[in-house]
Amino acid sequence: MGLRRKITASLRCSRNCAISAQWVGVMLTLVFGIRNVKAEDEEEFQSVYVWKPGTWGRCMGEECGPGGVQTRSVWCAHVEGWTTLPTNCKPSERPENQQNCFKVCDWHKDLYKWQVGEWSKCFPVASRNPSSRVASECLKGEEGIQTRDVTCIEKRNGAAAEDVICDYFETKPHIEQACLIPCPQNCVVTEFTSWSECTKSCGVGLQHRIRQMLVPPLYGGEPCPNLTEFRTCTFNSCDAEESIYSLRVGPWSACSLPHSRQTRQVGKRVRDPEARELMKKKRNRNRQIRQDTKYFDVLIGYQTRQVTCMHRNGKTAALSFCTQEKLPITFQSCVVPKDCLISEWSEWSPCSKTCYSVSSTKGFRLRTSSIKQFPVGGGKECPSLEEKEPCAPQGEGVPPCAMYSWRTTEWSECRVDVLLSQQDRRRGNQTSLCGGGIQTREFYCVQANENLLSHQNKHKEKEVEKPVVDKLCNGPTPNTTQLCQIACPIECEVSSWSAWGPCTYESCDNPQGKKGFKLRKRQIANEPTGGAGNCPHLIEAIPCDDPSCYSWEVVKLGECSPDNDSECGPGIQTPEVQCVNSNRDVVNQNQCREAIYPAPVLCNVPCPRDCVLSKWSEWSSCSYTCSGKNTEGKQMRARSILAYATEGAAQCPNSSALQEIRSCNEHPCTVYHWQAGPWGPCIEDLSVATLNSSTSWSGEAACAVGMQTRKVICMRVNVGQVGPKKCPETVRPDTVRPCLLPCKKDCIVTPYSHWTPCDLSCNAGDDAKTKQFRHRVVIQLPSNGGRDCPDTLFEEKDCETPRVCSSYRWKTHKWHRCQLVPWNIRQDSPGAQETCGPGLQTRAISCRKQDGGQVDINTCLKWAGTMPPLTQHCQLPCQDDCLFTNWSKFSACSGDCSTVQIRKRTFVGKSRKREKCRNAQLFPLIETQFCPCDKYTAQPVGNLSDCILPEGKMESLLGMKIQGDIKECGRGYRFQALACRDQNNRLVESGRCNRHAYIEEACNIPCPSDCKLSEWSNWSRCSKSCGSGVKVRSKWLREKPYNGGRPCPKLDHTNQVYEVVPCHSDCSQYVWIAEPWSVCKVSNVDLKDNCGEGVQTRKVRCMQNTMDGPIEPVEDYLCDPEEMPLGSRQCKLPCPDDCVMTEWTSWSKCPLPCNVTTVRERSAVPLRQPGEGKPCPSETETEPCHLNKNCFHFTYNVTDWSTCQLSEKAVCGNGIKTRMLDCVRSDGKSVDLKFCEQLGLEKSWQMNSSCAVECPVNCQFSDWSSWSACSQSCGLTGVMTRKRTLIQPFQGDGRPCVMQLEQSKPCLIKPCYRWQYSKWTQCTVKDAHCGDGMKFRNISCVVFDGSSDDPGKIVDDELCADVETMVDGDKQIILQAACTVPCPGDCYLTEWSVWSSCQLTCVNNEDLGYGGVQVRTKAVIIQAMDNEHLCPEQELETRLCTGGSCYEYVWLAGAWTGSYREVWCQRSDGINVTGGCSPVNQPYNDRSCNPPCTKPHTYCAESAVCVCEEGYTEVVTTDNLLDQCTMIPVLEIPSVEEKKADVKTSRAINPTETYDNEQGHSGHMWFLQPFGADGKLKTWVYGVAAGGFVLIIFIVSMSYLACKKPKKPQRKQNNKLKPLTLAYDGDADM
Repeated sequence: MGLRRKITASLRCSRNCAISAQWVGVMLTLVFGIRNVKAEDEEEFQSVYVWKPGTWGRCMGEECGPGGVQTRSVWCAHVEGWTTLPTNCKPSERPENQQNCFKVCDWHKDLYKWQVGEWSKCFPVASRNPSSRVASECLKGEEGIQTRDVTCIEKRNGAAAEDVICDYFETKPHIEQACLIPCPQNCVVTEFTSWSECTKSCGVGLQHRIRQMLVPPLYGGEPCPNLTEFRTCTFNSCDAEESIYSLRVGPWSACSLPHSRQTRQVGKRVRDPEARELMKKKRNRNRQIRQDTKYFDVLIGYQTRQVTCMHRNGKTAALSFCTQEKLPITFQSCVVPKDCLISEWSEWSPCSKTCYSVSSTKGFRLRTSSIKQFPVGGGKECPSLEEKEPCAPQGEGVPPCAMYSWRTTEWSECRVDVLLSQQDRRRGNQTSLCGGGIQTREFYCVQANENLLSHQNKHKEKEVEKPVVDKLCNGPTPNTTQLCQIACPIECEVSSWSAWGPCTYESCDNPQGKKGFKLRKRQIANEPTGGAGNCPHLIEAIPCDDPSCYSWEVVKLGECSPDNDSECGPGIQTPEVQCVNSNRDVVNQNQCREAIYPAPVLCNVPCPRDCVLSKWSEWSSCSYTCSGKNTEGKQMRARSILAYATEGAAQCPNSSALQEIRSCNEHPCTVYHWQAGPWGPCIEDLSVATLNSSTSWSGEAACAVGMQTRKVICMRVNVGQVGPKKCPETVRPDTVRPCLLPCKKDCIVTPYSHWTPCDLSCNAGDDAKTKQFRHRVVIQLPSNGGRDCPDTLFEEKDCETPRVCSSYRWKTHKWHRCQLVPWNIRQDSPGAQETCGPGLQTRAISCRKQDGGQVDINTCLKWAGTMPPLTQHCQLPCQDDCLFTNWSKFSACSGDCSTVQIRKRTFVGKSRKREKCRNAQLFPLIETQFCPCDKYTAQPVGNLSDCILPEGKMESLLGMKIQGDIKECGRGYRFQALACRDQNNRLVESGRCNRHAYIEEACNIPCPSDCKLSEWSNWSRCSKSCGSGVKVRSKWLREKPYNGGRPCPKLDHTNQVYEVVPCHSDCSQYVWIAEPWSVCKVSNVDLKDNCGEGVQTRKVRCMQNTMDGPIEPVEDYLCDPEEMPLGSRQCKLPCPDDCVMTEWTSWSKCPLPCNVTTVRERSAVPLRQPGEGKPCPSETETEPCHLNKNCFHFTYNVTDWSTCQLSEKAVCGNGIKTRMLDCVRSDGKSVDLKFCEQLGLEKSWQMNSSCAVECPVNCQFSDWSSWSACSQSCGLTGVMTRKRTLIQPFQGDGRPCVMQLEQSKPCLIKPCYRWQYSKWTQCTVKDAHCGDGMKFRNISCVVFDGSSDDPGKIVDDELCADVETMVDGDKQIILQAACTVPCPGDCYLTEWSVWSSCQLTCVNNEDLGYGGVQVRTKAVIIQAMDNEHLCPEQELETRLCTGGSCYEYVWLAGAWTGSYREVWCQRSDGINVTGGCSPVNQPYNDRSCNPPCTKPHTYCAESAVCVCEEGYTEVVTTDNLLDQCTMIPVLEIPSVEEKKADVKTSRAINPTETYDNEQGHSGHMWFLQPFGADGKLKTWVYGVAAGGFVLIIFIVSMSYLACKKPKKPQRKQNNKLKPLTLAYDGDADM
């Protein structure tokens, strides 16, 4: 850059220079300026590169605290941001990349914290940038910002630390935040009051009126106007001359002690009658009892005041101008003021907190002082004698504070019965209930922090788990109820009985004798609870003869082989056999060598023309399962004639030979089985008894091994127990088995809690003894023989007799003599030679116990109430004074309201002889008053309370009520308090009217009634006889719920609820059984050959299938009608020469998948060969496989899940939902599962699944707490409350919650008493016109109803004896106060006004959070306008307040009266104010035009401008001023009544006539006035112009479209253009 500047400077030659000279200059510059260029380049090079430091890394170090090291990276960068080599930056300016630091560890969190200061005052943001401030009207305030100090400190001593330490644990709080400075608030005042009375009754006087200040000027708002307004008032002239002078007394001087007598005498002996009198009485005076006290030293002094004569103009005049007989007293006795003196502060007491805790609050410590000198004479009052400050324990070894947490007992046993509804029949037998239930537990509070426990364990053992008071534990309480589950027992399910087995030895390993057993068995189909021991017997036995362990079993018979190798005729069939054991298992044939081998079966192969018989049918099912005296099992089989024989051939047998019957089930009906009883208890096996132990609280257990036995007997079915030899011994069940003894659980209880503290307060005379208690909690109940719980969990004992309360009282001593003002002060006053007049006297006060013993006076200050006065005014009678005795007590009342009480007094000394003393009006000797009437009336107060049930104890488990145990309904009472008042409507004790003091009204809380349903109906039959269906059962509604009972389940329109579950019917459960076909009955009998076409029949019956085969016929509808075999068919009986074939075999199965190209077949074989020349029919027959006709596909189908099924003994909880598996044929029919199983189809579905039914848990509350103390100590509105908490919300169909968590009832009404001031008397100045005077008030005891609205009624002071003497919280009772009576012509300030309402600082009716403000004022009152310059300024006083409101101010205006109207500002609460509304928005109140409207047909409009009258339009000048008004043409439309025919005539009517009609239309006249009253075009003119413009655009557009030549369509398109058609509606404008 420097090089470029040098070259540029060198090339500034004139353009006329030669090029060579320019090159010479360039070369010289390059040669001679190279050094300077290099220097400048180096300087600039350094200025564009700077060091850039990174952020400091984490503090690293071996130990926590100071001494760590943190580093950061430092690099050299160009000012534009890119990094360069470090050599480009100055090494001397390189920042440090390493520094020492404080390594923060986790435990520092308890040592350091952020200390956050208060927010500063809000400063305008614009003050940071003054140039940006622009003056504008304030609408919402000004944006500002406020700051605060945030410092990291040590918790221990508050020392500042590095911010990084606190920031490690918690982000540093913000130190700035936005704020809003409200808009300036001008002073707001009310309207003026009405005018006061005139200051004079004659002549010229003054009246004034005052307004109150509502809001002081805030945030730079405008100051307040004058609060007072004056005006003169004139009456008739005064008859007498008005006095212009008035006597004024000044303020009393400070109280001072008189000078010593030596000073007063000044070497001269002055006659002092008072001194002589004192000396005379000095020796003979009785010593008064003086309390030697150090607490007060009352000195009686005197004070004086000036009396001046004041002119009306405020100047002082000679006293002689004020003519008055008696001048005011200028001296009086007083008490010399002395301030309170207190002792030095005592040492600080120990800190109330003796342990260390970061989270809990600090403790406090106290120091006290005592009074050394009481304040007298208005001296400075005593400060507080006690100081308190927060503290924390200091020093080493301070233990941590106790921490507490909740503990819980063991859950109780699960109970199901509490979930049963009211109608559940299982309420009567609850022993076998299972499923979902509820269990409960208790909670209690214990000391829990580990550090403290280790500290305490060094001193006391087993103190840690003691229960403590629940209020010490914070946080939510643990749950006391929870749902639980009792596993329902799984009932044993067994299969059907198998068929009876062969007669076999009891033991084939050791066959003995000739007796054996036939057995049949069944299996367990599930896994029952408790194993197979709870199942019924699984084996039944029948004794039999000739047992055999092995036998030959015929598999099938071979072909019939005729004898002698002939082609036909009789022959034999050789059986194919195998050796089987008693379980029908195939074994080696050698095992059957002793068994009888089956003999061949005789058979016959028909020869031609012989009779042909069919094969024997299968043996039918046995008719009986056993044989007895009256029963014998039989089986039958049959065969039929297929063809008759010719003559000479083998003839057919008779009909009896076509049927065979054999015996079956020949064993007797004496069935035996072993019956096992239930397992007995597990008895400890002594050989391993040492393993047994008890369960500890940790849950660890070592349990013992025992033995269980049961009884096993042999039973005969339908008979009973028989000898054991009747049953096979080999299948006898076990009678002994090992078992595991359940673990013993001992009862575990907590240690006893500490004794509850006794009341340490003293006994005030009540002899009732208090008790203290302690308890312990069972945290684990015993079971399985564990150690029992102790009998006592609660103990109580009497507290020690408390000390008798020491009561204290003030003792007042005799009044000292009455001290007058010193004689030298009052010697010039009339009667000074006489020692009499007003004075002051003092007395001593001491503090005494009830027994008279003297104690420190500070004790009475604390316990004896207000101290009696030390001084009082007194009067030494003068010679001419009237003296009386004190008033006697009032006489007793006779009880009648019409009687009176009297009291008396008498004259003393010579007073009775003085005439003036006998004036009964001035000095009465008797006073009377009416006796009080004891008439009381009781009035109910408030509303009736809640219905409250009688309190009673409920049994509970582990302290917690179980659902259903709580009685929350029935008969109760509602209470209403009675207020008792006397005849003066004063509240008195309730007992004077009614000893109960309540109205008790019986009430009833209706008990909830649950929804009542019928019992479940029986299950319906399964909807399908084959495959999966559904079965249904139902309940119907018997009674709806009411009063919060359990709701009903969802019902249908018939008020029933259904339960539908899937079911499965075995497709082979019912089968069709067809008997053999009958002989074919030929229709046309050929008597010769007995052959031809005919009909065959057979019986078809539906029978129930069993393991022994179909044995019992049932109704036909139970079998599938589609599968029913034919009962008749056509047949053909072969002739003798015909070929006789067997019956067709069953059709073979079609190959899958079904296809018409595939076939199935069946076959038959010839039984008799035909005659010569006659062939046999084909031996096979085929047919194509048609889908859903003779060929079917099979698939599995899964039903939907059933509803959750519970045990019959369960109400809710865990259950099982099931679904069924069907085999479905391709035509949609359900078939037996074997069809799908034979195809090997995959089954991947789960048929059972666990589920849960929500338990119907009723809503449950805790017990009601005890009634609280009354919310008010007295009055009408006191209530007592009790509360409870929701401990179990309702669930499912449980009883819903009635959320009454609190009940209240009124307290006994007691009258409230308080001390109350009367109103101040008017300020009076005795014997003068004006000046400093006194005002007085009394304090009285009043009774009130406790509300702030009740002003109270005065009662006897004795009723306030227990009420501390104070008024509105102020213990300093002030009954007189100095005041000022203004002199005529004086200007003075009023008394303070009442405080204004509390107003908040708001924007858009939202509080800004600045708090509220109240204001009160003193207004200036002027009595003479001439003295206005002497007036003081009006005063205001503000204070902060809470609970204020936001107010808004709006302008309101009245109706116009001519050109004027009233405009005022109103606050949102309806008060008319001055100063609250913005002057910018003020409506105008004067609409007169200036200059006035003088043009013809003009008038002044509301906008204060001249406009034309109706029917005229304005013509204005270029200066926009009204020049003239011109007539508007009028369009006249005749009305129907006028019968005018020409409706399109437009003419001007009476152009010179004025119209008074309103603007718009009047009658049938319309005036088109384009200009408004303000001279501007009216809105409709713009509308018409816009409409005309749119109409013109529309006409032009339509004309363009009509005249536009359309484009020719493309050849490929054949669209015909439709002409544009405009519909004519008769309008000429179209």
